[in-house]
Amino acid sequence: MKKSSSQAKEILKVGRFLIPYRIYGDKGLQIVCINGVQQSMAMWQSFIARFSDEHRIVLFDFPNQGKGKIVSGDKQVSLPEQVDILKAILHKAGADNDVILCAASWGGVVAVDFAAKYPTRIKVLVLASLGTRPNKKMVETIKKGASINMNNREQMAEVLIKSFGEDLPARFKQRIVSQFRAMEEENLRSFYEHGLFVISSKNLSELVDLKRIKARTILLNGEKDKIIDMADARFLAAQIPGCEMIVVKGVGHFLHLEDEKVLGIYENILASINN
Repeated sequence: MKKSSSQAKEILKVGRFLIPYRIYGDKGLQIVCINGVQQSMAMWQSFIARFSDEHRIVLFDFPNQGKGKIVSGDKQVSLPEQVDILKAILHKAGADNDVILCAASWGGVVAVDFAAKYPTRIKVLVLASLGTRPNKKMVETIKKGASINMNNREQMAEVLIKSFGEDLPARFKQRIVSQFRAMEEENLRSFYEHGLFVISSKNLSELVDLKRIKARTILLNGEKDKIIDMADARFLAAQIPGCEMIVVKGVGHFLHLEDEKVLGIYENILASINN
């Protein structure tokens, strides 16, 4: 894997948050990647290595992810606040129009909410591992993890890995374990509080006016995903005007982290977009 050096390595103050961001490349399509819950910019490392020579790519961490910080107020970060963070990052990066949003899992919720609120600003949405509601397996996992003693970090990590990360390479499994070991207790509580919020909240189609989305939208779902039901993913695709759905063979929830060959699907999508 080739390495890419970032063009910008900064921290942006957005309201009560400090948001680290990186910009790679200086030409081609403007792509902004949005992490899943408790995933950092590191999840896009192979994506950057594959595409930053040809495109301009922006990464960032939400509060409680990576080095993203909450400097005041509630330890929970609401969906409207996350949308505002994305808006601020786009503005700071000069990516105000014709943006491609590549989002993973919960990041897809933020992406569709932004695209519905600002329908003329987003050109393409690529939504990985997204449904409209948590399935039974996700509910069980979140409740089981939340019941574990906060000091037993490794057990918490193992619950997540066994539930829906078994197909990850060993190095990523170890990264999850290390992340839980190092996580501050406030961030750990926030992680599970977020999960409990997700399983108690409305369906995505009730939270976001999906019919307002004008961007070309592609939904990528792994055929082995244990926490996104395929029927629900198809229902989501039907709610977004003109949405395309691609079922990715041989992988689960983490798609390109499980198998870098999935980046070939992203390559085909990017090649089909006019600059």
